[in-house]
Amino acid sequence: MNQSLGKIITGLVTDVNDTSFFVQKDGVTYKLTKTEGMDYKLGDTVEGFAYISMDKDYMLTQEIPEVQVGYFAWGTVIDTRKDLGVFVDIGLPDKELVVSLDELPTIKHLWPKKGDRLLITIRVDDKDRMWGELASDEVYQSLAIKGTEELINQNIKGTAYRLKVIGTFILTEDNQIGFVHPSERKDEPRLGEVVSGRVIGVRSDGVINVSLMPRAYEAIGDDAAMLMAILERTKTGSFPYTDKSSPDDIADRFGISKGQFKRAIGNLMKQRLIVQEDGETKLVESSTKLEEEEE
Repeated sequence: MNQSLGKIITGLVTDVNDTSFFVQKDGVTYKLTKTEGMDYKLGDTVEGFAYISMDKDYMLTQEIPEVQVGYFAWGTVIDTRKDLGVFVDIGLPDKELVVSLDELPTIKHLWPKKGDRLLITIRVDDKDRMWGELASDEVYQSLAIKGTEELINQNIKGTAYRLKVIGTFILTEDNQIGFVHPSERKDEPRLGEVVSGRVIGVRSDGVINVSLMPRAYEAIGDDAAMLMAILERTKTGSFPYTDKSSPDDIADRFGISKGQFKRAIGNLMKQRLIVQEDGETKLVESSTKLEEEEE
């Protein structure tokens, strides 16, 4: 097996033609194209990343990818072959890495799609074939930053990296490990899919519990979301409008019809997010807080 593939090596320029330099290392000659803009002469030493192109040529590039043997980095999925696996772009001009179907979910619709991202390293087999290898749980643990209580109810984005019966594990943009229980998602995310959600809890080990379901008022329409946003911006968590208010007053204040207002108010009350008291609409938490203060 060629021990140089997938690594940064230093070799000797042994030949040059109009398009390429030829660099030798341990009896293997690699081609470095002149399009990379460097200028070498015979006998110069050259450093670069060694790989085999899609055309089976031994190549050297000085545009070093982050993904290397022994080093993990993110690559972007660009294609899928059900009999082979997924092709991942790591930044090489004429080479993608294949993550074998043996490493992918047994359920095909959970395979990564074009544009998804995978944290991988390079594995070279005994036939000098370069493969993408998925990061293990230990690698994610080494990257992880513990979540804190301040994250609760914050919106987050993350990449699904482990799919299990008990739920989905994600790595957030800020390197927290998140867990999505099946009850907190509509559909199971694909491996490598970037998902958006919110933090609903923090475990003792620093793993954050994440929901991919919309907040209650986000799930019941734009009008309800608008009313919630207005209530949350007020100092008292309330406004002097109810389903008994006149259509003109509602239209002037909110720009929607009384019918729309009543539907939105009804939905929010059903979700127990608001109450109507003394001619006002109030946030439930605001109403509860006022009662506690009076006691």
